[in-house]
Amino acid sequence: MIRKLAALVEPFILALLGTVLLASVLPARGQWATVAERAADAGIVLLFFLHGAKLSREAIWDGMRNWKLHLATLGVTFALFPALGLAFGKLPFVPPAFATGLLFLTLLPSTVQSSIAFTAIARGNVAAAVCAASFSNFVGIFATPALVALLMGGTTGGISWQSVETILLQLLLPFVVGHLLRPWVGAFVARHKALVGRVDRGSILLVVYSAFGAAVVEGLWQRVSPESLVVLSILCVVLLGIALLLTTLLGRAMKLSRADAAVLLFCGSKKSLASGVPMAGVLFAPAQVGIVLLPVMLFHQFQLIACAMIAPRLAAAAEKDAGQAGSRTSV
Repeated sequence: MIRKLAALVEPFILALLGTVLLASVLPARGQWATVAERAADAGIVLLFFLHGAKLSREAIWDGMRNWKLHLATLGVTFALFPALGLAFGKLPFVPPAFATGLLFLTLLPSTVQSSIAFTAIARGNVAAAVCAASFSNFVGIFATPALVALLMGGTTGGISWQSVETILLQLLLPFVVGHLLRPWVGAFVARHKALVGRVDRGSILLVVYSAFGAAVVEGLWQRVSPESLVVLSILCVVLLGIALLLTTLLGRAMKLSRADAAVLLFCGSKKSLASGVPMAGVLFAPAQVGIVLLPVMLFHQFQLIACAMIAPRLAAAAEKDAGQAGSRTSV
């Protein structure tokens, strides 16, 4: 199962790295930069339209029913993580640009596909994972821009009315339209998951190329050294480790079942690259977006590696418990 998941993930990671390399060597300039930006904007609209079309009404209602688990997941995602982001930004050896990127990373919603996949591998509550991840992304459309305005107003120059209008037109409106059209397009989206996945990832790559190209033109790689990338990678690993530890302890403190604790662990500790890339393009100036996205891209890779190691261990523990319970029943 891990090999199958890795086979799905690895090509996209390679494509992501290739896009960053292409933007570093051949960034779009002049009128081509405008073309790339417009294409990226169109990709964002399509991305959020598909997210809306994929979210079922049942997932929203179920997310409201299992409120303790989902409230805990949202609390970790939009309260605990931002607190960690603020704390990491205060560290004396963290450059301001990296502090901005790390804080933005902590304000993002959870992932959807990989959170559900790892919960399934761990023998967790898959239905609850679908609800938790979907609900997190739905809330994130409102919560992430609000938290950026509250905690990063000075960094971004504040959320202007133009930014609000862009958020409404590029993120919220396509999402709502996609969800409302779900009765007509939902079956098509479900039948063509592979095609939808390629559109999702293609949209992300467009935004990454546009964002990194603009940052490279502004001197991104003159400001970011290999040594600072190593430091940033270590910070992302430490942040992920703390999140995994705290979600595990919270699951025990809440006395969640093993299946529900897996949902809190995987949905609560992960951050969405699919949401982070387009939101950064909307919320930050073009020259800022590239460096802001570095922590998001690094964290994305580390969370996949860590969860791929943890999920089979949880599955083995679940099978052991089930075997012991079966032995006691037979006796």
